[in-house]
Amino acid sequence: MRPLLILLTFLAAVVANPAAAGKKAGVTMPDTTVVANKQLTLNGMGLREATFLKVDVYVAGLYVENVSSNASKLVNANEVKMLVLRFVRDVDRGDITDAWSTGFKNNATVKLATIKPLIDRLNAWMPAFKKGDTLAFSYVPGEGVAVDINGTRKGMLKGDDFARSLFSIWLGPNPPGSALKRGLLGNHPPEV
Repeated sequence: MRPLLILLTFLAAVVANPAAAGKKAGVTMPDTTVVANKQLTLNGMGLREATFLKVDVYVAGLYVENVSSNASKLVNANEVKMLVLRFVRDVDRGDITDAWSTGFKNNATVKLATIKPLIDRLNAWMPAFKKGDTLAFSYVPGEGVAVDINGTRKGMLKGDDFARSLFSIWLGPNPPGSALKRGLLGNHPPEV
């Protein structure tokens, strides 16, 4: 009976405390996920704060095939990657679409006019977000960026230029916040 009790106690501890995961501002994200049959690793997590009052808006987690602290390498990697946003407060639809438009304007890797139809389509898919909602952008080379809201696929935005510009919103020269970008870049050894 004693070995069974020890086994049950161990199993309860494993279920209650799954493998280490990233945690930020009360949001926990798993260390790994699978997209397009590729195992992705959590590169880092960052908190988006808005206004001078530093109001928490969402926690972002970046999943990649090969972890890196080099933003340019991550943006330009022709590999599967995913950015997950978990909202920690309610956000109006207009605030979201304004944020995307500003993010693309400040960080697009190509002329904005070339990807504007895709930005418009992305904005058309955006709802108002409630605390606890999730928005995920999953990039698969040759296919495009899948947009999922609370686990429901809104559609696919094709084009590598669009994908690089999208991920540059958070990893480019003018992200929504420098601490957010640093968080997404994780705490990895320097690139050689």
